[in-house]
Amino acid sequence: MYRLNLGLFLIILGLILETDIGESMRFELESGKTKCISEDIMANALTVGKYSIVNPNDGYHLPDSHKLTARVTSPYGNNYHLGDHVDSGHFAFIAAEGGDYTTCFWSIQHKPPVTLTIDFDWKTGVTAKDWSNVAKKGQIQTMELELKRLYDTVTSIHEEMFYLREREEEMQQLNRETNSKMATLSFFSLLVCLSVAGLQIWHLKSFFERKKLL
Repeated sequence: MYRLNLGLFLIILGLILETDIGESMRFELESGKTKCISEDIMANALTVGKYSIVNPNDGYHLPDSHKLTARVTSPYGNNYHLGDHVDSGHFAFIAAEGGDYTTCFWSIQHKPPVTLTIDFDWKTGVTAKDWSNVAKKGQIQTMELELKRLYDTVTSIHEEMFYLREREEEMQQLNRETNSKMATLSFFSLLVCLSVAGLQIWHLKSFFERKKLL
């Protein structure tokens, strides 16, 4: 009984943890302006996103003015998705490099200005998998499916920890290099100041000697 309760607790904990990995939001975008959203994704991770403009008039067609352009780029500027003058779209890819991936939305200028309401759902890692499809294909029982989801969640968290550790080491190395450069710059600045002070003293001494004040 204790083991069963512990297993259920771990499953619930895993489901709670994995819900924090995805990102679902609704925001407003004024015509003629741009809004960008970034997500830190590690290399070889699956990411899935979908977006759509909310119809301001239920039961009617979406107005022609309600169109947008969406672009997804990698940390190095590579394009992974481009939706031009659309009202909805989706993307899915495996990140080739780790870092901040950016999704930007913008709409052409309208007079008077038009405000678009956008639903955006962006999932990465284990939450990007289609678990209902996995269950249908494998004929997996409910408990087995939950355990598999928990295992993939723990694996994803484990990989994320290693990724964050690598990023931390990169930042520490950058800090060490910056401190070293600042120390070198400070040393040369001090050397220049002492040299200027010495030249000033020598110049004043020569001046006073010419004037026979010393």
